[in-house]
Amino acid sequence: MFPEQILRLADIVLAEARAKGLKIATAESCTGGLVAGALTAIAGSSDVFERGFVTYSNDAKMETLGVVEDTLDKFGAVSAPTAVAMAEGAIANSRAQVSVSVTGVAGPGGGTNKKPVGLVHFAAARRGGATDFEHRNFGDIGRTEIRMASVIVALELLRRKIAETPDATAPPR
Repeated sequence: MFPEQILRLADIVLAEARAKGLKIATAESCTGGLVAGALTAIAGSSDVFERGFVTYSNDAKMETLGVVEDTLDKFGAVSAPTAVAMAEGAIANSRAQVSVSVTGVAGPGGGTNKKPVGLVHFAAARRGGATDFEHRNFGDIGRTEIRMASVIVALELLRRKIAETPDATAPPR
């Protein structure tokens, strides 16, 4: 189902989280659960993957992840503040130590001059730590291609967040 590149990256993410005793949560909009799907395509992922939130609508983002309506009204669903709130909401509403979020315009419609098709916002959070954000403009390369490219970016961002997160099994300093 997933290209080999995504499966290899998902396997690495899981192994690195497992080595640190970390649990992962995902919060997805335009990818519709593909990041969670890539992680759970790997046998044995259940010891690391805690849960995934597919929050396609604004109501779902508010109800499930705690994204505040004011954020969505001011900045829109496809924005840095919303991506950050989604990642932080995934941490707050799970037992995971690290999370990643994805929200964007996959197309073919729905784009505007300010938010064109192919614009995707990502965030990675860790419990008790900073939240990282980045965005990509993949261009109008096709819905499937935008979504698959977004999975790769999300997994890479998650991998970086895992690397900077303290080992969950280590005693506190």
